[in-house]
Parts: sequence; C-alpha cells; structure tokens
Amino acid sequence: MLPPGQKGEIVVSGEMVTKEYANLPEATAKAKIADGDRVWHRLGDIGYFDETGRLWYCGRKSHRVEASRGPMFSICCEAVFNEHRDVARSALVGVGSGSQRQPVIVIEPVSERSPGSAKRQALPKELLQFGREPETTENIGTILVHPSFPVDVRHNAKIDREALAIWAERRLR
Repeated sequence: MLPPGQKGEIVVSGEMVTKEYANLPEATAKAKIADGDRVWHRLGDIGYFDETGRLWYCGRKSHRVEASRGPMFSICCEAVFNEHRDVARSALVGVGSGSQRQPVIVIEPVSERSPGSAKRQALPKELLQFGREPETTENIGTILVHPSFPVDVRHNAKIDREALAIWAERRLR
C-alpha cells in the first residue's frame, strides 16, 4: 500500500476476484498479479488513500494526461470545472504528443447557453480564471466549448475522450 496522498493504480483482491480470464492469457498477464495463493486484479483506475484510510478515485489510468509538469487526472481536474454554474460537464483530454502534450479542458455548457451568446463566448476565459487557484488545474491553459460530448451509446455518462481529443486537436490547429 502506498502512503497517504500518493496516487497509484487501484488493485483489488478477494474471493470474488477470478484468477484468470478464460482463454485470454495476454489479458490475464496485464490485469492479474500473482501474490502466492492470492490474486490481485488491476482495475485500470487511479486513486489514493487519505490519512483516515478512505480511498479517493482520480479517474481511469488511460484518461490521465501526461503533461510537462506531471500527470493530470480526469476526475480531479473535472471536479473543479463541474462546480461552475454554466458547466453541464467537462472532460480533460490531452492534445499533442510527447513533451509537447498539452492538457485541455473541454466544456459542455448548460443547455440554456445559446452557441452565439456573448456569455458563452466569454465562458472559456472565465473558466481559466476559475481554475487558476486549485493546484490540480492551475496548469490548464486551454478551454474549449463543445455543444454536446460524444458518448458511448450504451451509457450517456461515458464520454468518448478519444473522439473528444481528436476534435480538440483539430480546433487548436
């Protein structure tokens, strides 16, 4: 177990954890950790324990953005912007590659904001100021507004971040 506050991948073990995937040795090798008779399952999620032993979820490992100042985690960043009254939801995406990778917050505004309104045009600048104080979002320098996030057709809450990152990259060219 990591010390309090240190982020790492969440793993679980117990009676309900399968030892392997049926006929999928590569998937088993990636997701299962043998520990004597015990098997740990890698969830693909990042989190940390606080001083009281509570587990805090930071987001999917695959959704983190490796920025120049270190990794940024979706849930930690999005929680800041989702508090703004004009934001329906937000998504952290990475644009670019390597050391040039840039964290971008994409905002889906509340439905009452019409696309051409002056308030909607001012929203990115206002949100940059809004996100300057929290340490988790102080390095975000770009905010884009998207009318309606692409989502998994099976569950509206599951944002297609890969499609959103491609959209953001095109907007920033």
